[in-house]
Amino acid sequence: MTALTRTITSEQVPASPDFRHLTTIAGIGIDLRYATRDNFVGRDLYSPLDCAWLHRDAAAAIERAVAWLAQQRPGHRLLILDALRPHRVQEQLWDALAGTELRMYLADPIRGSIHSYGMAVDVTILDDDGHELDMGTGFDDMTELSHPALEKEMLAAERLTPQQAANRQLLRDAMFGAGFLGINSEWWHFDCGDRVHVRATFTRVL
Repeated sequence: MTALTRTITSEQVPASPDFRHLTTIAGIGIDLRYATRDNFVGRDLYSPLDCAWLHRDAAAAIERAVAWLAQQRPGHRLLILDALRPHRVQEQLWDALAGTELRMYLADPIRGSIHSYGMAVDVTILDDDGHELDMGTGFDDMTELSHPALEKEMLAAERLTPQQAANRQLLRDAMFGAGFLGINSEWWHFDCGDRVHVRATFTRVL
């Protein structure tokens, strides 16, 4: 079987033992931004699909991150902003940024987003009162201020405060300790495992 044949549709996900619904993960908040108009496209991209799913490996890793955060910051919770993103939606996002340099923030659908395998998650942290921690930018802010790789530079220029940087580090500590990997351009995005391995061995959701 080749990687090209390891696909299922979004509609088939609920019947697959490889995926877990986000509601089965205790201790998290769920606010899938692409199921609302609160995203850079400005419209609901998911309905009528239920995209509140992760591969079981990523779901187990989220549980580890939840446990770590509960121990280190009692009362704080992870807030899931995006999880399983069907390939058909990735294509819509890619098309929405046609002709712009902002495509650098998206995986080319030809190669495939790790979100489409349920092995990536966009996440932030809620405080004791249920408010999002100040990370310096919002979700899907496509500017250099969102780049973890540039945080030292942004701190030196006073474009990022020490508290905002500390909040991002808290998120990274929780996610890295659970086995996730970050990327250089988005503080909210984490992959569960190596991208090459995921694309070669996991099932892509269409």
